[in-house]
Amino acid sequence: MKAANYGRIINIISTSVKQPIKGLGVSNTIRAAVANWAKTLSHEVARYGITVNNVLPGATNTARLTNIIEDKSKKTGRAFNDVTREMLAEIPAGRFAEAVEIAEAVAFLASPAAGYINGINLPVDGGRTLSL
Repeated sequence: MKAANYGRIINIISTSVKQPIKGLGVSNTIRAAVANWAKTLSHEVARYGITVNNVLPGATNTARLTNIIEDKSKKTGRAFNDVTREMLAEIPAGRFAEAVEIAEAVAFLASPAAGYINGINLPVDGGRTLSL
């Protein structure tokens, strides 16, 4: 990347970087460490045309999300649809992300158009994260 005077490093982390998720202490800590490493690295490599950014996906319509909802449903004795509605109520957009929406954010950050965006955490979460 240095030789080409161009490069993109993009980490896919989690919105827990900005808003820790209850019960995921170790995960929250490790992801925050990656975000801070990325910020540090972004300063070190910017002069070589290399950017370092983080994408922070929110709840995304995947098999993993279905498993999370099923587990919560079983643990609480609540219906799958009730747990789903509760989760959706926390998202201002009123829906879960599609994986392609996360991919499109990554594609933008990887493009020349994002050449002056460096060292940021980009939530792709429908507005759910409460911090800036």
